[in-house]
Amino acid sequence: MGKLQGKVAVITGANSGIGLATARLFVEEGANVFMTGRRQRELDDAVKSIGSGARGVQGDVANLVDLDRLFAIVREEAGTIDILFANAGGGTLAPLGSITEEHFDTIFTANVRGTLFTVQKALPLMKDGGSIILTGSTTGTTGTPAFSVYSASKAAVRNFARTWILDLAPRKIRVNVLVPGATSTPGLHGLAPDADVRQAMIGALVAAIPLGRIGEPEEAARAALFLASDDSSFVNGSELFVDGGSAQV
Repeated sequence: MGKLQGKVAVITGANSGIGLATARLFVEEGANVFMTGRRQRELDDAVKSIGSGARGVQGDVANLVDLDRLFAIVREEAGTIDILFANAGGGTLAPLGSITEEHFDTIFTANVRGTLFTVQKALPLMKDGGSIILTGSTTGTTGTPAFSVYSASKAAVRNFARTWILDLAPRKIRVNVLVPGATSTPGLHGLAPDADVRQAMIGALVAAIPLGRIGEPEEAARAALFLASDDSSFVNGSELFVDGGSAQV
């Protein structure tokens, strides 16, 4: 029997990268998984790649109407939620001096506002004793050139967890932050405008990681499984770094 047998999980930003790898693993462990993504075709492909046990609901966490529609579908088809993985988000590079209002608003709307309302709108369906996982980033702890807005948004996500465990204490709902380091995802590779820049960027990242490589989405997914399952029953308000040691030195 899987570690999540019979559980209902909602994973936002699940059409690629860590979200997709986690959805696949959760289904393998027995969960019924609702997956969201902004792009319908990519979401359809992701759901198809997993097969039975996965359900795709197109939507953008920055759009509250989309979130309402997501949780209405979950309510109708599953009734309750055991695990919420608020994973959707992203960012782009912009050094101080060239940050625009649009850059700031886009990142904070997705990463901070989107995370907040994903969790808040899920609460009526969350089972007491359930698990909420937020996606953070090593950039919320360490300095990263030209990434200050994204970094600040992820620092905000980390502090959501610190407060929400107090707000949700009467319901025994745990809230933890999964903190990936550099991971081989479309989001990371998409930061570079071309192959040469991408190679140089990956090389610089690897040089700062004690394990000498970037991570794979499946490695972050296994950490998410730990936080979702009863294996982490006394883990609450924590950060679980999956970064090869890069933020620890």
